[in-house]
Amino acid sequence: MSQSKVLPAALADRIERLIAAMTPEEKAGQLSQFFVFERGSEPVDEEIAAGRAGAILFVRDPSEITRLQRIAVEESRLGIPLIFALDVIHGLRTIFPVPIAMAASWDPAAVEAAQAVAAAEARATGLHWTFAPMVDVARDPRWGRMIEGAGEDPYLGGIMAAAQVRGFQGDDLSSADRMVAGPKHLAGYGAALGGRDYDEADLSESELRNVYLPPFKAAIDAGAANIMCAYMTLNGVPATGNHWLITEILKEEWGFSGFTVSDANSAHDLAKHNFARDGADAAVRALNAGLDMEMALEAHDSVFNTLPQALAAGLIEPARLDDAVRRVLTVKAQLGLFDAPYAEPDAAVRVLDEPAHRDAARRAAERSFVLLRNEGQVLPLDPRALRKVAVIGPLADSARDTIGPWVFDHDNAETVTVLAGIRDHLAGTAEVEHVTGVSIEQRLNPSFFDDIPGFDIAPLVSVDDDAGIAAAVAAAKDSDVALLVLGEAQNMIGEAASRSSLDLPGRQQELLEAVIATGTPTVLLMMAARPLDLKGASPAAVLQIWYPGTQGGTAVANAVFGKIVPGGKLPFTWVRSIGQVPLHYARMVTHKPKEREMRYWNEDGTPLFPFGFGLSYTTFAYSDLVIGADPIGLVDDLAIAVTVTNTGSVAGDEVVQLYIHQRHGSAARPVRELKGFERVTLAPGESRVVRFVLSAERRRYWSSAARGWVADATTFDVFVGGDSVASLAGTFTVAPKD
Repeated sequence: MSQSKVLPAALADRIERLIAAMTPEEKAGQLSQFFVFERGSEPVDEEIAAGRAGAILFVRDPSEITRLQRIAVEESRLGIPLIFALDVIHGLRTIFPVPIAMAASWDPAAVEAAQAVAAAEARATGLHWTFAPMVDVARDPRWGRMIEGAGEDPYLGGIMAAAQVRGFQGDDLSSADRMVAGPKHLAGYGAALGGRDYDEADLSESELRNVYLPPFKAAIDAGAANIMCAYMTLNGVPATGNHWLITEILKEEWGFSGFTVSDANSAHDLAKHNFARDGADAAVRALNAGLDMEMALEAHDSVFNTLPQALAAGLIEPARLDDAVRRVLTVKAQLGLFDAPYAEPDAAVRVLDEPAHRDAARRAAERSFVLLRNEGQVLPLDPRALRKVAVIGPLADSARDTIGPWVFDHDNAETVTVLAGIRDHLAGTAEVEHVTGVSIEQRLNPSFFDDIPGFDIAPLVSVDDDAGIAAAVAAAKDSDVALLVLGEAQNMIGEAASRSSLDLPGRQQELLEAVIATGTPTVLLMMAARPLDLKGASPAAVLQIWYPGTQGGTAVANAVFGKIVPGGKLPFTWVRSIGQVPLHYARMVTHKPKEREMRYWNEDGTPLFPFGFGLSYTTFAYSDLVIGADPIGLVDDLAIAVTVTNTGSVAGDEVVQLYIHQRHGSAARPVRELKGFERVTLAPGESRVVRFVLSAERRRYWSSAARGWVADATTFDVFVGGDSVASLAGTFTVAPKD
């Protein structure tokens, strides 16, 4: 089994006895999850008491969770406990940097630690299950949900997926500080046409197997107990009703023993896709495809409540229905809910107020920052040399934007904004003037999100843009340095927040150019999660701060003033303009491969910043690439080592990256593929040998020509360095079978 420890025999027997005692209606109830936004919003109490609910979503108040759980355990016929779920994406009360930022740390240990804090806070309030991590590969920055994932690369995505699963679940789901992880969205959601959220995806099996499915497999191998199916159609078949995807690959080929759940209303929507005839047919198609639980927006609109009629009509097999129920009950047992269904009464207050959680959030933010530009080494700033600092921009003092989207139980009052962090750092040293500059229009797309507490917008700061730009220019002229905090408001990215433009929203571009034109050294602190187009504007320094979370402002100040040294790297390719989309580093060689600058008539075909790129306040040199035995056999692992030296004057972190290229085989392979990385800290002048093991498994790929996984006897190029254009290179050969 991929998830779990085998249940004790007595508990497994208890589950079988429960299944045997259940009516068809109670079985369908265990496979039903309902949204509950506030008490009394749905007749949920009656559904729970009748045994017609298995899970509840969006209840966050610990006392209400306990009240509903008591109904399930003490009033329903069989006393089966509920699972309570919430989107705990990058923190509950303590908000960590958004997932794409955590991926930019290239530090799986930090990612695991962050989600362990999130799990501890969530479980203390009575929550058991989160719909995270999102492991969709995203290669189109127009797609808003790229903020929830790890970027464009399947290897990096797989490492981050596994780390998050370990953080959420630990070794024992029954622990008071762990919860079920629910990797999503199976599969191909990140390839939605045009980057338009919810749109269809059309992917070859080669692309699915080599790019989009590996992070799911990594999450399952790490023990994920739940998988969420995607909204959209994949190659013409809706993912929620896709037997090949859910049953043949996920459950049979990969041995997934947890349970699957639909995304919101996506079982119901099989009829909307022109796939199912109606709701009853949708329920049959989804269950038979391998879906185990329906997430329904409202209890009265559930399609799984028609399963008893389908069973009576012979449209579903009793064994398939029982298998789904068994999977759900097994996870409830692994959570320990049959023996301890209620959270400790005082746990929420104690755990949510834990100061160590805020320290962890600050450290995570510091490790996520990516230094993109630093002309003349303007950063770090020396506070002793400053008389006055201008902090400019509509996001500089916005607590709600600092923590980013996909948070629901946050406390804006304890969020440290960038302005607050800068002021605190310079208290008693230099004057700080804040100018908003321009407004950013903020709105929510009409959808069910409008009714969900937490899908909110920051208080709208409305200013006269002309006057604001003039005030910003005046402040910059009167300051030693201008710190611009620009980007996208948090509700401009995420679910239902794709954009057809990569431009800075509103008149921020004009503000940026006006401040640069003053001649005052200008540092851009970019609060965004997709590559934005600065139209050639060149501030002295650009630091990508993402949406840095509860302690974001403190972390930003520590980076700006050199208390920490940025060491993050880009988890995606930074395009020059939206016309280059999609543009990812792992491309195929094509006609005139060395003339990429000719791909466009009007601009360079290369990205502005390559995948894996990130500067530091120090410099690093690579030397002495050593590749092990050559040739090697098809099933042999290969040792690779490289020496990395800090050639600068301060300690810093470097992410050492290993890429390979297969020269020939049964199918064409990308020019480079990431196959290993390690983040290391080096003192000035220090050298370290970084070692990798390139396994035979990592050299395999899915070949359309062979219709399966292959490992070729061929020649490989090896590249090692600080980003995907690493120049230190070598080769090795894989010999054919004897």
